[in-house]
Amino acid sequence: MIRSWNTVKKAGVALAALALVASPTAGASAASTVHGTTDLRQLRGTVTVDGSSTVFPVSEAMAEEFQKMTGGNVRVTVGISGTGGGFKKFCAGETDISDASRPILQAEIEQCKTAGIEFVELPVAFDGLSVMVSPRNEFVSSMTVSELKKMWEPAAQGTITKWSQIRPDWPDREFRLYGAGADSGTFDYFTDAINGKEKASRGDYTGSEDDNVLVQGISNDPDALGYFGYAYYHENADKLKLVAVDHEKGSGPILPSPDTIRSGTYTPLSRPIFIYAKKTSLDKPEVLEFVKFYLNSSSAPALINQVGYISFPPEYYDQGTQRVAALQTGTVFGGAVKLGTTLADLFGTTPSMP
Repeated sequence: MIRSWNTVKKAGVALAALALVASPTAGASAASTVHGTTDLRQLRGTVTVDGSSTVFPVSEAMAEEFQKMTGGNVRVTVGISGTGGGFKKFCAGETDISDASRPILQAEIEQCKTAGIEFVELPVAFDGLSVMVSPRNEFVSSMTVSELKKMWEPAAQGTITKWSQIRPDWPDREFRLYGAGADSGTFDYFTDAINGKEKASRGDYTGSEDDNVLVQGISNDPDALGYFGYAYYHENADKLKLVAVDHEKGSGPILPSPDTIRSGTYTPLSRPIFIYAKKTSLDKPEVLEFVKFYLNSSSAPALINQVGYISFPPEYYDQGTQRVAALQTGTVFGGAVKLGTTLADLFGTTPSMP
């Protein structure tokens, strides 16, 4: 996804935070209200980030720009081990920040509690899980949730193998499936939204936490179908064909787009994405300032939109910054995934530890 961030820079997006750092006495933004304006070039150290491949493009872009703004004195490493894999490292004390494409689950909260790790939950954008086929596929343009379930549910393994079994007028050819790996929050969300239970999925598909692997598999095979985050479609739109999803509630098939994802009409596959910051790591200036930069209401929306996700209105990034300033630890989700999450759900409740 480096190419996507390069596109942002070439487009000349004006990041207000750049001016703020170049002149440390410039007007303070909402993101500078935690400890006042900081000259980022005085910072030293390393910030470790790992987790969701879905959130990776945002964190990678933020990391690259933040490192430049510190004059290379702070190193930000961003790994991809999936949301679940990221939380394993986070709750073991190995990382400062965990990228997540779903809320932290109760079992992960318990792991963090056992290790004495408190965290600040920070929603950063909306995503729409996108269902895709190859452009060489000439017959699939939309699917209902029921059809996707018939294709992906555990009972389908070894039984539902051909397109004609999904719709009689589709070819009598075998399909091949691509999707998120079992450590991915995308896997958890998709299986919950489509199959009705987290982690309930047929196992005979190509799974990976690296969405670029899925892009290659789907794009080159006219009988492939898969799913992953909207930003990876946005980056590879010339290689992929979106499939509209019909929630079967009367609205008909809907394609994911910034408008349909933001409004929630692309359902049930619209969702928020997050970063989780370790409370003790926020005592380190380099981590605190990176999180503040990530939530800068002057620059974050434009950057996130250009990378391919759907930003919040600026005032919600200010609310996230206030959550960091107050060190409000915990989650607003109670340790479970919630479908159909709204901005009011994300920011209307004070986080707590279930």
